[in-house]
Amino acid sequence: MKKVNNAYHFILLLLYAFFCILMFQITIQYFPIDFDVAFLRIKQQYTHLTHYKIAFYIHVTFSVFSLFAGFTQFSKKIRTQFSKVHKVIGWIYLLSVLLFAAPSGLILGYYANGGFWSQLAFCILAIGWFWFSLQAVRALRQRNYTKHQFFMIRSFALTLSAITLRLWKYLIVLIFQPRPMDVYQIVAWLGWALNLIVAEIIIIKYLKK
Repeated sequence: MKKVNNAYHFILLLLYAFFCILMFQITIQYFPIDFDVAFLRIKQQYTHLTHYKIAFYIHVTFSVFSLFAGFTQFSKKIRTQFSKVHKVIGWIYLLSVLLFAAPSGLILGYYANGGFWSQLAFCILAIGWFWFSLQAVRALRQRNYTKHQFFMIRSFALTLSAITLRLWKYLIVLIFQPRPMDVYQIVAWLGWALNLIVAEIIIIKYLKK
């Protein structure tokens, strides 16, 4: 059974690494700074806004880093045997989310494709990401490490929306072929809401005693 679990975890790690590399490749399309490439091509009505451009580049830069933090922050071995690595990367993750990725995500959410419901979904995502990360910091300062772990799981579940949103978009377009704006309205919610449900299941079933 242990060998099966190890193989299962290894496969998940490989999949996660694949998607992180994919997200990195998506991000580097925008560097050196170019406002007429990839996603920005359909946002030309906003690229003349200085605050939008700044928010976009801050968001894509710090969000992709946040994904890579997942390689260290949820490993029991690293938490126990390499605690300094866990602490340093953990603080970098939290500060990146709180100071850069989440606030810039809120700005981008306001200008999201798909109209009001998409904009609402992305703004809630940004606020939730900030809130869970802030609660993780507060729990850490209180030395409540169990609570800290729970909120970090919730925070990272929202971090993973960068991946799951694109997966859902690909599957929905492949199967149903809806109108582009309809896709945005669906994945804007689906991309993070299911992640939070899974996070709560993990917390309740495996971590709460």
